Amino acid sequence: MKVIVMGCGRVGEQVARIMAGEGHDVAVIDYSAQALDRLGADFKGRRVLGVGFDRKTLIEAGIEEADAFAATSSSDNVNIVAARLARMVFQVPRVVARLFDPRRAEIYQRLGLVTISSTTWGARRIYELLSHAEVDCVMSFGAGEVKLIQIEVSAALSGRLVKHITAPGEVSVVSITRRGQAFLPSLGSELRQGDTVHLAVLASAMDRLPAILGEGL
Repeated sequence: MKVIVMGCGRVGEQVARIMAGEGHDVAVIDYSAQALDRLGADFKGRRVLGVGFDRKTLIEAGIEEADAFAATSSSDNVNIVAARLARMVFQVPRVVARLFDPRRAEIYQRLGLVTISSTTWGARRIYELLSHAEVDCVMSFGAGEVKLIQIEVSAALSGRLVKHITAPGEVSVVSITRRGQAFLPSLGSELRQGDTVHLAVLASAMDRLPAILGEGL
């Protein structure tokens, strides 16, 4: 996949390194040569010096053939302008823009842009850790309505069946990992001590999750 990362700050650098490490064709745009230098000599992608919303710079980075574009600079305005250019002018299939001000997210979503707000994500994650310390929330979906929860099966939970910790419409067991191997369980699958269980949980059911799981927590 051909990927362009606009903005080589901490986030952009990490995204670029991860994508390049996975074997993708990555180009990083930044107006600062010093920022691009932070990628180091071992970076396998390309570095493009220039303004991230300048058409010539984008074309130089290969946006006409790009499969994905990430706008990760420290400016919301720059990220949105660059993302709109990538999505609406150059028709890049996958475009994500980083936002600092979460109040802008809804506006840009109406324009068809996918946005990530570290402020909102961080606040939700802190809330989850403070409010539900007995379980680990791995991921949230939508606007947080559904959460992916990870639990370790204790001795108290061992021997119970998947159907015993399932609540239709509220809690579903997604997978069980046993001795490093994951599988999709049936309602009759038995939990064993040491298993890692992933559950999809409705946000409104989080407070009741300990009761649904029983004394095992």
